[in-house]
Amino acid sequence: MTRAVGRTADWFTSPVPRGRIAAFRTLIYLFVAADLVIFTPWVRQHADTPTDLYQPLLIGRLLPLPVPTPLLVHAIFWTLLAVALAAATGRAPRLLGWTVFALYFEWMIIAMSYGKVDHDRFGLLVALAALPTAGRARHGEADRTEAGGWALRVTQIAVVCTYFLAAWAKLRFGGLDWTTSSVLAWAIVRRGTELAHLVAGVPYLLILGQFGIIAFELASPLIFVLRGRWRLRAVAFFYGFHLATFATITISFAPHLAAMAAFLPLERVRPVRAVRGFVAARRGHVGDHERAVVSEGGHLLS
Repeated sequence: MTRAVGRTADWFTSPVPRGRIAAFRTLIYLFVAADLVIFTPWVRQHADTPTDLYQPLLIGRLLPLPVPTPLLVHAIFWTLLAVALAAATGRAPRLLGWTVFALYFEWMIIAMSYGKVDHDRFGLLVALAALPTAGRARHGEADRTEAGGWALRVTQIAVVCTYFLAAWAKLRFGGLDWTTSSVLAWAIVRRGTELAHLVAGVPYLLILGQFGIIAFELASPLIFVLRGRWRLRAVAFFYGFHLATFATITISFAPHLAAMAAFLPLERVRPVRAVRGFVAARRGHVGDHERAVVSEGGHLLS
């Protein structure tokens, strides 16, 4: 029993390079900033929505959180945008990290308390709650951290739960009949692309697709038993699934895709080194060009 508990604890806190935490942190906080201005700019419209239409989610009633007003909505937007960009630098990871989580959490309450609740934000919210506990980390740092391993692990679990619980909801409310229903056909009618309409013309392909979706979502926890390249291939399949979803019915799941990067060896991505290399290459190119011009000019003068 003691050994089993110990192994479980080791699995939850399996150490990872600090460079991976630094890269994941930068990615997540930059996504939050992008989310405000690209993916969910419509949330700012709630500043002008009548307050009697605000029906807060359960968590918003339990805390309780304030009713959105123009001052509150715009203040959260600009403050969160500035703090997220600052947090992406890796400075003051706990102070800025907890601030981003609190502000984004309230931003999502405002977004989802008017009748529509998205489930693609779960993994991102867990990542925002876990990252402040990971401590300091720098890009390219090879030292390993158990606190960082825990932050990534709980994010990975949240990502997988998003799939598995989606299948559970389908079977709970639609039963096995969901697999043979017209769910995908209805989605294609509502928001399908030209590619989707081509796919819909193939007999029984949509039904097979629905069986495949249920099987994929139920099997998603198996990613935790995969190792090395097999796990990376599974993650690539996850991303491919969402690429196909966007290409056919234009649902992006962008927050979920950002959180899913917790499975990737992001420490191999060195943005600072890449930028420095690009700048050095450009300088070298310009220097070579100038030397060539001087040399050619001297040749002509001679």
